[in-house]
Amino acid sequence: MQPAPEHTESELLQFRRAKLDELQKRGIAAFGGKFEVSHDPGALKANFTEGLDVRVAGRVLSRRVMGKASFFDIGDISGRIQCYLSKSDVGDDAYALFNDLVDIGDFVGVVGQSFITKKGERSIHVKELTPLSKALRPLPDKWHGVAEKEIKYRQRYLDLISNDRSREIFVTRSKMVAEIRAYLHGRDFLEVETPMMQDVPGGAAARPFETHFNALDQKMYLRIAPELYLKRLLVGGFNRVFELNRNFRNEGVSRRHNPEFTMLEAYWAYADFEQMADLVEGMICHLAEKFCGGLVIEHKDEEGAVTKTIDLSRPWKRGRYHDLVKAAAGEDWFTLTKEAKVERAHSLGVQEIRVSDEHYELDQKAFEKLVEEKSFNPLFVTHSPKELVPLAKQNAEDSALVDVYELIINGQEISPGYSELNDPIVQRERLEHQAGEETQKIDEEFITALEHGMPPAGGIGIGIDRLIMMLTGAESIRDVVLFPQLKRKEA
Repeated sequence: MQPAPEHTESELLQFRRAKLDELQKRGIAAFGGKFEVSHDPGALKANFTEGLDVRVAGRVLSRRVMGKASFFDIGDISGRIQCYLSKSDVGDDAYALFNDLVDIGDFVGVVGQSFITKKGERSIHVKELTPLSKALRPLPDKWHGVAEKEIKYRQRYLDLISNDRSREIFVTRSKMVAEIRAYLHGRDFLEVETPMMQDVPGGAAARPFETHFNALDQKMYLRIAPELYLKRLLVGGFNRVFELNRNFRNEGVSRRHNPEFTMLEAYWAYADFEQMADLVEGMICHLAEKFCGGLVIEHKDEEGAVTKTIDLSRPWKRGRYHDLVKAAAGEDWFTLTKEAKVERAHSLGVQEIRVSDEHYELDQKAFEKLVEEKSFNPLFVTHSPKELVPLAKQNAEDSALVDVYELIINGQEISPGYSELNDPIVQRERLEHQAGEETQKIDEEFITALEHGMPPAGGIGIGIDRLIMMLTGAESIRDVVLFPQLKRKEA
């Protein structure tokens, strides 16, 4: 007997426990073992051939009992397929077992033959059915899935079971990351691994997570970036290297920030920031064409209405930092006093700005609000002030600038790229200025490596989570991270 929909959750749990006990009394393994499969449910349905002998396993996602015959769907991350089960085919006992003891949410294995129903549905005509694993808790409502964000992120498995869109995003993410590797391998880049635990957190200006290395009795840090180790490899003779890595920054959590995130960094000896920009432009367009059906990306709401369109058509726009700020904040912006900049910024809606800020900080806050947040189609912002990028090479024509780009798409930074600084004397000066009195933040081993000689090189970073957001239309970074960081749930 199947429970009625008005039963409480506690009663449903009791029903399932009772069915577990009954399975065990009958000598049936409620949490079974090996089951040979010939096809995944979604793959069989997508590449369907009628009349195949098949062995398919999956979770029961729906069922419709019609007297002496039943239809039910089984599925997994690949998709789902309908199954037809008849008492005349499997016998009274097996049919009764399915109706009485198998619930939606249970895993089963079926043996049968592929066929198409009178209504044209691709299906499996079941000859044998084997219970594989009993679900002791009911699934979310099949029509609404997991609606509450807290449950969606904390119990991602429920979201993946009930939400087709979530499954699609995470399958696409996995395939995109594999394609990024293939794209770089095809251009002779070598994938490497560098330490995730470091004694000096370098490569970016960020607050690190601290830990303690008991064996060495010293403080250590989870890396904020792999940059300084990857550049050591350039010193060692590796000409094209990349790492797809996990970085950790002990900072805020928001729609666009997760403290643990995935980053691609790549370095190319004898190249510059403009070649790195070309590399990134080509790679992102390749991903869009392969996985998104073209270079126009539509972001949609939950009802399917288009809310935003991003056009990745090439060539992508490039503009100098100062020119872009002047166009947004006024041609005279860089001649203004601090007080005048603050007044101008407030009038333009930039409130996160103070007279106590340095001039370059005022400029950057104006840039972020007036340029970055309003740029949705690709924009390479080049030639930034040297204070913002201490690891980049100084521009030959203007010593106040560095040869860099910042790629903005969808109102946020997707990728920075540099002509890398390889002068150890200038590098030490920049790092000392950045560290201030905290001289322990300077990675002396890195400076020593530079003193042995590093070739001129171009480098890039790409925030993979943000890139996936842009390409899939996800509106929160938590929608593209399988298990985002959440505050511990109180007992």
